[in-house]
Formats: sequence, structure tokens, C-alpha cells
Amino acid sequence: MAPRILLARHGQTAWSLSGKHTGRTDVPLLEEGRHGAKLLGERLHRAPLDGLEGVEVRTSPLSRARETCELAGFGDWATAWDTLMEWDYGAYEGMTPAEIQAVRPGWLIWRDGVPEGETLAEVTARADEVVSWARSADRDVLVFAHGHILRSIGARWLGLPLDFAARIRLNPTSLSVLGWAYGEPAIESWNDVGHLTA
Repeated sequence: MAPRILLARHGQTAWSLSGKHTGRTDVPLLEEGRHGAKLLGERLHRAPLDGLEGVEVRTSPLSRARETCELAGFGDWATAWDTLMEWDYGAYEGMTPAEIQAVRPGWLIWRDGVPEGETLAEVTARADEVVSWARSADRDVLVFAHGHILRSIGARWLGLPLDFAARIRLNPTSLSVLGWAYGEPAIESWNDVGHLTA
């Protein structure tokens, strides 16, 4: 069976709720985020996923992703991996899109990048590293990480340039699955938050 990659975005934080760019700042989960992570875990452990036996699990080392992983029930066999950290937003860390637009009208991160942070090429390289790892063996993988890096992985899984990620948003505590269709990389599901409303 061709390997798939399951992408779990971390639960809600005060900064994600307000729309602040949260790169390397270690913001904790809100109670809403902790509850959502438990619901995500319940979903991952019932049919049809049934706990994803044999899955390899990696998580961003930042606490919001690690705690989501732990509360979802995968902390004991997850490996922290710096490659899954969120985009380093540099001078735009902690700013909302509206605040950035006020100083840089027309700005789009997927096209323009950020000053004093990671370049588009650097983020692309990290996403490519995750894709290469996910495809390296005959088993599914599950990652817990952040909105922009997961969207970047989605774009690169499909073989598309990074700016495609502008078109595939992700909500906190969402689950997405990247797999295959007719031998080509495909999106099986994206930004699924059904477990939060069931």
C-alpha cells in the first residue's frame, strides 16, 4: 500500500484565535484547544482509523503541537522533529494580517515572505523533507504541527509550488489526509473538523 500522511493541526491557542502569526513563540493551548485535541484523539482511535496501528508519529517540538499529540493519545510513541516547527515569521511574529497589511499593503506571505525570518525557499525545503520522509517506507505517518507548515506540506505533496498553499486553509485541530489517486499524489481529505461538531 502506498504511504499516506495524516496531518493534525494543533488545538486552539489565544494567538490562533486572534489571528496572530504564531511562529516560534511557544503559546499554550486554550481549554478549547485541549478539548479539541481529545476529540481528535477519539476520532483517530475509532473506525475507520482504529488507532492507526503501525503508524509512525512525529510532532513539532513546540508545546501547542506536542500537547495536542499527547492529548490525542499519541505522545508515548511520537518523535519531536524540528522540521515540523511553524514558519519563522521574523519581524511579523505576533502580528495579525491586518496589522501587517497596514505597514505593507497587498502583502501575501506565500508570495512575499517575511522580513528577518524564513525565506520561501527555506520553508519549501522543510516541507520537501517531510514529504520525502513520509514516502520513504510502506507505512502511514501522522504528524502534529502548525497551520502554515502543514499547508506547505500539502502543496509540496502535490508537487505544486508553495504559493498553492494560499488556497488550502486549515483550522485548529483539523485532520487532513494526503494520499494517492491513480498513482498520483492526491488530497484524500482536507481541513476536516467533523470530530469537533459531532
